[in-house]
Amino acid sequence: MKYFRTKIKGLMALPAAILLSTSCFAATPSTADINTTGLAITDDTVTVGILHSLTGTMAISETGAQEAEKLAISQINEMGGILGRKIEIVQEDGASDWPTFAEKSRKLLVRDKVAAVFGAWTSASRKAVLPVFEKENGLLYYPTFYEGLEQSKNVIYTGQEATQQILDGLNWVAKEKKAKTFYLIGSDYIWPRTSMKIARKHIENVLGGKVVGEEYKPLGDTQFGSVINKIRLKKPDVIYAAVVGGSNVAWFKQLKAAGITAKKQTLLTISVTEDEVLGIGGENLEGFYSIMKYFQSQDNENNKAFVKAFKEMWGEDSVIGDVTQAAYLGPWLWKAAVEKAGSFDVDKVVKASEEGEIELKTAPEGYVKLHPNHHLWSVARVGEWKKDGQATVVYESGLIEPNPFPEGYQ
Repeated sequence: MKYFRTKIKGLMALPAAILLSTSCFAATPSTADINTTGLAITDDTVTVGILHSLTGTMAISETGAQEAEKLAISQINEMGGILGRKIEIVQEDGASDWPTFAEKSRKLLVRDKVAAVFGAWTSASRKAVLPVFEKENGLLYYPTFYEGLEQSKNVIYTGQEATQQILDGLNWVAKEKKAKTFYLIGSDYIWPRTSMKIARKHIENVLGGKVVGEEYKPLGDTQFGSVINKIRLKKPDVIYAAVVGGSNVAWFKQLKAAGITAKKQTLLTISVTEDEVLGIGGENLEGFYSIMKYFQSQDNENNKAFVKAFKEMWGEDSVIGDVTQAAYLGPWLWKAAVEKAGSFDVDKVVKASEEGEIELKTAPEGYVKLHPNHHLWSVARVGEWKKDGQATVVYESGLIEPNPFPEGYQ
């Protein structure tokens, strides 16, 4: 077990409104007053957990998330911490293995007694740790876009749910590309399968389109030849993809090798961010589309400051994807809720989070606000991938209220 306090050289530029809940100049409250449930809190420190896959097929996607969480924690510490306490981190590796995620989450909550955990990526890992967090009354900040159909007292969801990504993206591609036929492909676990179930219902029942094929490949699989042959035979208007992790490298390279490029085929993915593109290579998906709520290329002052700080901490060649940015929001939302509650106790922090007043006016993605249902109001964006691995935003929705249980999609 390794404890460490992340540090940066000097205070990096921060969006002004992210500083709104700072109380570093206020008197430090006593530990007895702000920690009545035996969490790992002293008079000058508070311990949190970070739990992501640092190894295995999902490391390509999750590395950026833990880097963003450490950046946020470093910036908060530079400002004086939370309730006068600097944040210390216990980091664990989920190793792209769902039982390992459950085991490590139990360790963080029971042995390390962390005040909050920032982590998980796949829905499978989230489902694996959820019973542990609910049993031990822990608090998880989960950063990944996901299928929805879930709301837990013990989870704050900082990524999009289905209505903010899947439905809005399908509406866009049907309108802009006059799409009627769709070929669905995803990795074989709960998130892609549930997402495709939602997508199929929307395509058939709302858009009046047709699903001409549906395939799932094992997580980490690199053999897509047979699926590509079926796609060439079916000639869909849109390939709708939810391939995740390292499999994306083989998937897009094999598509290009087979002559399936954006010049001939529309492809919309709900699972590729700048983190994956770094491994895939921009030349292998140039002209294809992703729908996310954030792209590194967004041109606003808050995002520019975030990108600058991220690269200063993690290197000029590092990239920032949707989940990375959503992960960055987690510590800030926790800080705001803790300071509103005046306590680190989970029940009090959750209550403060549910009052509909926690907001980040100048987050890198733009304004976000925490809904009482534990999800964020957010904007959907479609990005067209360029050869340099960045995306040009070609569509932006209005602010979408989160609705994790949409009628007719369960």
